[in-house]
Amino acid sequence: MTTKIKKRKKPGGGRIPAAIVKSPRHVVRRAFARRFARGGIWVFGYGSLMWRPGFAFGASRPARISGYHRALCVYSVRYRGTRTKPGLVLGLDRGGSCVGRVFRVAARNVKRTLAYLHEREMPHRVYGPSWLRVVMPKGAVRAYVFVVRRDHPQYTGRLSLKRTVALVLAGRGIGGTCLDYLRKTVRHMDELGVADTALHRVLAVAEKTAKRRRTPPKQKARR
Repeated sequence: MTTKIKKRKKPGGGRIPAAIVKSPRHVVRRAFARRFARGGIWVFGYGSLMWRPGFAFGASRPARISGYHRALCVYSVRYRGTRTKPGLVLGLDRGGSCVGRVFRVAARNVKRTLAYLHEREMPHRVYGPSWLRVVMPKGAVRAYVFVVRRDHPQYTGRLSLKRTVALVLAGRGIGGTCLDYLRKTVRHMDELGVADTALHRVLAVAEKTAKRRRTPPKQKARR
């Protein structure tokens, strides 16, 4: 089944500033580096960054962001899907809260890390890079994080459970399957003590559906 990704109208409030979203990536990285590089920065991961950060870090701790939650709300057309058969990946969307992991990046590695993160997460600019307050077990800091842009064509909006599962099972890209991505995310959420969420329910239904598809139908016994 082919999914057509429709262009979305820009929402009213709560958007990432347009100057940040539309600036060339090297300008954004340079501006962030100048402002926050003194003494290093923190990077917040809520999806694949939790288990595969891909950059040098000195410390890693669980942390919570308030006012945003993780959701399978981004059509993936590269890493976990294609343009003709998109999968789903996570975005940090408005509302609720999110427990993830923060990584401490030394000052000498800030520019290199921001460059890497922008190349990895921003090929289609579906996210707006931002600095948000995160609370760790001991204290709070401002961390670099990718917030989904609700005005972007790859933003899914609210999907039904049935549609979400269908996209999860269909998605396969250069990074692997969408189902494997969801499994790893849920496993790391469990390690952080985050249980019984919408993602757990999606995974449970997806695993059950995948198993049913693999199981050949029983043949009726001949009399």
